[in-house]
Amino acid sequence: MTEITSSFTARTRTSLRETLIDAATDILAARGYAALRMADVAAAAGVSRQTVYNEFGNKNALVQAVVLRTTGEFLDGIHQRFATAPDVLSGIRDSLIYTIEHGRENRLVASALGTPQGEDLLPLLTTRGEPVLSAAMATTAAQYREFLPSLSGEAATLLAETVVRLALSHLVLPTHSAAEAADLICAAIAPAITHYASTMECEQR
Repeated sequence: MTEITSSFTARTRTSLRETLIDAATDILAARGYAALRMADVAAAAGVSRQTVYNEFGNKNALVQAVVLRTTGEFLDGIHQRFATAPDVLSGIRDSLIYTIEHGRENRLVASALGTPQGEDLLPLLTTRGEPVLSAAMATTAAQYREFLPSLSGEAATLLAETVVRLALSHLVLPTHSAAEAADLICAAIAPAITHYASTMECEQR
């Protein structure tokens, strides 16, 4: 009985947390960071303001939870693209197209990039974007090493950081279609991929 009760409590808390994050996401996309109030999140979720504070502690922690969940959605999509890619460069290209297209369609990212009320969300992708950058780098570096097992951790991280930073640049300042941006980034990193692949072939002989 205790295990059943604990499991139900855990599911209930997860459901509450997701409900609060959903509410905060809606408000952030519509009004921006400055206008986000814990009382409004509580009202939208149908709970007390104290419940929101009990779950997240403060506004910054709530916003970070929103950012991390949104980042997780992007990373899941990237993982799916690599899972069906025939080679690492194809995986990078497909994941870049997905990231840029999804970023332009995602209501929170689109608000940060294209609306006056969402301008104060932009630092979450730039000057305060370390959690996003770190998560994206870790995921992509792991994907690269699956295709290129001889790739060192340092080299994979450097390659991942290059790709992620270039993707963010095209997302924040869109001057090309997603496919065009992906092609440009792939052209820039292809020599490095070729070098690592050649090194791996030599080591296997």
